[in-house]
Amino acid sequence: MDPLSAAMKIAGSGLEAQSTRLRIVSENIANARSTGDTPGADPYRRKTITFGQQMDRSNGVETVGVKKVGVDEGDFSTEFDPSNPAADQKGVVKLPNVNILVEMADMREANRSYDANLQTIKQTRDLISSTIDLLKSQ
Repeated sequence: MDPLSAAMKIAGSGLEAQSTRLRIVSENIANARSTGDTPGADPYRRKTITFGQQMDRSNGVETVGVKKVGVDEGDFSTEFDPSNPAADQKGVVKLPNVNILVEMADMREANRSYDANLQTIKQTRDLISSTIDLLKSQ
């Protein structure tokens, strides 16, 4: 596989991986205050994502992909709110183990990585166009 096509393939896999990461972070943020359905039930658990290298044997390049989407087994936070339907007998409600600041930082990093991969694809496409133009002029 030529280097320009390989660069497009690698950057494309990065776009897909970061897109999935952004979706997971968005789910975490959306559920940051989701409590359990019944009194004392566990609330939403923060999702995590792990990336891994994948060999694209047909093209001979290593790409990145989602290895696993898991859950954070960290402790839930609690708050006293006896009026909440998810409160236990003592009036304590379990809240998700989602930290909005961590999620926002993760979202920002994923967005920057996504943009970097997109820029790589744009520059590679420009190089291919320039090469074609040079070949036409000869």
